Amino acid sequence: MSFLCPLTARRALVDAALALLAACAALTQFLPPLAEATLDSTPRALAAGLMVALALPLHCWFVGLAARRLGGRAIGWVGLAALLFPVGGAAALLLLAGQLRVQPPHVAAAAR
Repeated sequence: MSFLCPLTARRALVDAALALLAACAALTQFLPPLAEATLDSTPRALAAGLMVALALPLHCWFVGLAARRLGGRAIGWVGLAALLFPVGGAAALLLLAGQLRVQPPHVAAAAR
C-alpha cells in the first residue's frame, strides 16, 4: 500500500532532522575537546549516551516514516541513514526532501 502524503512526510523529515541534530550534539560530547570533561562526569556521560541511544533510533524511524509517506521503501533509506551516520542521515534527508512535491499556494489553500 503506497500513498503520497507530503504534509506528514514533511513533518517526519523535520522530526528526523531534529533527531539527527540531537544525536550529533550528543556525540560531540565524546570528541577530543570535550571528551575528558564528559568522561570525568558520570551524569554528563550518562546523559550524552542516553541521548545518542534515543536520538539515533528515532532518526531512523522518522526517515523510514518519511520514505513510506512519499511512496518509497523504507529499508533502503533507513540503511543509508544508519550505516553511514551522520553523513548518510543528512544525505537521506536531503534526497527525501527533494522528492516532496511543492504545491502552488492556491492549490494548498484549497486542500485545507
